[in-house]
Amino acid sequence: MPAPQQDIKDLIQKYTKKVETQLNVPLSSISEKPLTTKEYQDFRKQYMPGQMSLYEKLCNASEKILKVAPGPKDKPKIETAIKVTQLNITPTGAYSFAMLAPTAIAIFGSLISFAIFDSFFFVFFFLLTALALYIPLQRMPMIMADSWRLKASNQMVLAVFFIVTYMRHTSNIERAIDFAANHLSAPLSLDLKKVIWDVQTEKYGSIKDSLESYLETWKAYNMEFVEAMHLIEASLYEGSEDRRVDLLEKSLELILEETYEKMLHYAQNLKSPITMLHMLGIILPILGLVILPLVVSFVEVIQWYHLAALYNIVLPVVVYYMGKNILSKRPTGYGQGDASDINPGLKKYKNIIIKVLGGEFLINPLMVSLIIGGVLFLVGFSPLILHFISPGFDVIYDTSISDAGGSPLIITTDAQSYAGKPKFALQQYQPSKSTEAARLGTMLGPYGLGATILSLALPLSIAFAVGLFYKFKSKNIIKIRENTKSLEKEFAAALFQLGNRLADGLPAEIAFDKVANTMENTVSGSFFKAISANIRRLGMGVEEAIFNPRKGALLAFPSNIIESSMKVMVESARKGPIIASKAVLSVSKYIKEIHRVNERLKDLMADIISSMKSQIAFLTPVISGIVIGITSMVSAIISKLSANIAQTTANAPGGAAQATTITALFGDTIPTFYFQLIVGFYVVQIVYIMTILANGIENGEDRLNEEFTLGNNLISSTRLYVITSLVIILIFNFIAASILV
Repeated sequence: MPAPQQDIKDLIQKYTKKVETQLNVPLSSISEKPLTTKEYQDFRKQYMPGQMSLYEKLCNASEKILKVAPGPKDKPKIETAIKVTQLNITPTGAYSFAMLAPTAIAIFGSLISFAIFDSFFFVFFFLLTALALYIPLQRMPMIMADSWRLKASNQMVLAVFFIVTYMRHTSNIERAIDFAANHLSAPLSLDLKKVIWDVQTEKYGSIKDSLESYLETWKAYNMEFVEAMHLIEASLYEGSEDRRVDLLEKSLELILEETYEKMLHYAQNLKSPITMLHMLGIILPILGLVILPLVVSFVEVIQWYHLAALYNIVLPVVVYYMGKNILSKRPTGYGQGDASDINPGLKKYKNIIIKVLGGEFLINPLMVSLIIGGVLFLVGFSPLILHFISPGFDVIYDTSISDAGGSPLIITTDAQSYAGKPKFALQQYQPSKSTEAARLGTMLGPYGLGATILSLALPLSIAFAVGLFYKFKSKNIIKIRENTKSLEKEFAAALFQLGNRLADGLPAEIAFDKVANTMENTVSGSFFKAISANIRRLGMGVEEAIFNPRKGALLAFPSNIIESSMKVMVESARKGPIIASKAVLSVSKYIKEIHRVNERLKDLMADIISSMKSQIAFLTPVISGIVIGITSMVSAIISKLSANIAQTTANAPGGAAQATTITALFGDTIPTFYFQLIVGFYVVQIVYIMTILANGIENGEDRLNEEFTLGNNLISSTRLYVITSLVIILIFNFIAASILV
């Protein structure tokens, strides 16, 4: 062995013995584990969606029970999806869960069906459900990866903006990526932090290798982001400052223009799937309910819970799956984040705030929504509760009694023995027409008009509970966002003025005061005035006046764009007012470009979004309400017609047998109470799904706006459905009552 190598070996042995002596542990006993970063793991745990963490646990548990490995064709796809979503699972775990979950559903679902319903329908239903879930669960990592990409791609314009803005004054891509990661929300912030931490943990030798590995996952989905990042990388090798800045500006221009072009094609191809979704998910199912009372009257096998399984489980799942497929094709957009994620101090505004004696009293919106929803739920279920407590109780309205001089309103605890012909009733339970059920004395209902009207409170309870929770939770934060948006709209012009003042050689402390006076009575003027006041009155420096966690001007305007712009200005100001001026003017230009493209994107989607909003706000609840009114009338007519025919034929010579034969044609109709439950819950489900879809198409992944819109739509649409149903039910039932006596 050459002498230098022997010296190195001796040196290693010397220090190895020294380390072992200090640790009192032989180094050979220390297992080599992959390096990790605690901060990254904590960050991942904080921002990883709850359903993904649950999926991780289920997959890892399933792998221990039953190992099912994917095929050689599927394994690379699953590994790529796992890498994109940063799931701590293996392809075998994903496939094991895809096999075990449907099997468990099929077995336990069948047992429950026999134990509770004694019905082969639900056995068949659970078997079909298990088969239908098998393929989606196999593709679950890919579905999660698509959702992850949608959320991340919605932030890519901002990501490029932050990186370009930082590198405009400091040509360091590692610090620029860290700057962007700190100003973005998950999941893209998680991805960018992972890029940096992979370098710090020596998984990759340089930031370029780590970034290239990450960009490889986007080449098939978002090439404009990859090209923009390559232009940013290329700027590092330019010797000329002008050419370096040109490449940076070209990268932002490229992603903006490509975004507009891809969104244009998306908008053009969107009309057909949305129309199909509307027809298959809303119009045809609801109109199909019109003929169901007739079908049920002649086919006794069909029960209300069969319809509930179809309308409240199968159809919503199909519509949601179709909607997710439409959203998965949405290209890069420009999204908004939750202000409370930027400033944790704003999380208190997710509560209901009541100001008492100069103080603030916070109420959890969940408690309020549960109380209101619970009261309405009890009102809706009161007919069933009353029947359970007192099976014979009813409130009957009979006009024939008023003709004889008595009161038409009768309250009885033995409704079955009532021999009159009531116009309306609260409960109206009646004997089953089925021979076996009649022998057992089975009573069916409630068929009464009162029970139908009270049942309208049930969908209202769900809509109000969920809607009020989302509305109260997001209302205050949305107001803060709207104020911030007002500032962002005029912030480009404000930055332009600030840049000009800095270009005149004024220090930043004086420049803020000058711009504040020039832009008095504007939102931007208020922002700069707050900075100037902190400098003059509290003696703060520029950085502290803006970013101080207790008194900083940014507290009232929590915006990533504004915060990043101010950080760039502060860092540039250290190099002199001229450098700061150039940086601020370039940021002003970037903000204008982003705003211009965002407005063009909104114009592209305006027609489709307007159509979807009209479906949610008006068409769906009104059509559903009319259907319930028609169903109520048809059920009342069939019930009374059956009774009248039976009585007429029974009075004729030898008519008893004939009456039995004729009335056997009419089976037990499903009470309108249950019909309304099915349709009402379906309206709530469809409004929920269509709202998520409309918000996703318009704004991409914007959870805050989604919650606020859900709150408004669930309350207003369900309220319109209830009012329409109530009016149509009353009108049609009065018509039916006047025709059939």
